[in-house]
Amino acid sequence: MAELTKSQVTQLLQRWSDGEATAIEDLMPLVYDELRQLAKRYLRKERQGHTLETSALVHEAYVRLIDQNRVQWRNRAHFYAISAQTMRRILVDHARSHLYQKRGGGAVKVSLDEALHVGSESPAHLVALDEALERLSAKDQQKCRIVEMRFFGGLTHPEIAEVLEVSLSTVERQWRVARAWLYQALES
Repeated sequence: MAELTKSQVTQLLQRWSDGEATAIEDLMPLVYDELRQLAKRYLRKERQGHTLETSALVHEAYVRLIDQNRVQWRNRAHFYAISAQTMRRILVDHARSHLYQKRGGGAVKVSLDEALHVGSESPAHLVALDEALERLSAKDQQKCRIVEMRFFGGLTHPEIAEVLEVSLSTVERQWRVARAWLYQALES
């Protein structure tokens, strides 16, 4: 994304935060392609025959994002972090629905390596990872956000540091700790 466009995105996000209704209409053409890339990354890891398509995931995320009226958007990295979290929620909801409809529900124990393939084997892996992330969030919300932004959002450590307003070394350290915690949580 060109530097001018990054600046435009940040300005539009700030206008949206200030309550300007037309800002979201101006913003979407600038971020749509990146949101599609994010959705493609998610869906590439999904199982064969997944019923959600890239456009549907982006549009559902868009609908949920425009309903966010309490978010004070800081910059484009913050926007993409929230977008990634929203897409994760949509996929988890979809996986849970699929599990309950097809198999009567229930989560299974999986390793972190299996879960990090985000549902490539079955929706149960995504649900198990989501449940582990919920437990991590209860213990340390920042570590959970780092995992979401890094794994689900594809943000780099410097971008995560910018969003969380912490040092790069803090993000790197907390990523290592969170990843180890998730390995242990999913193995037990």
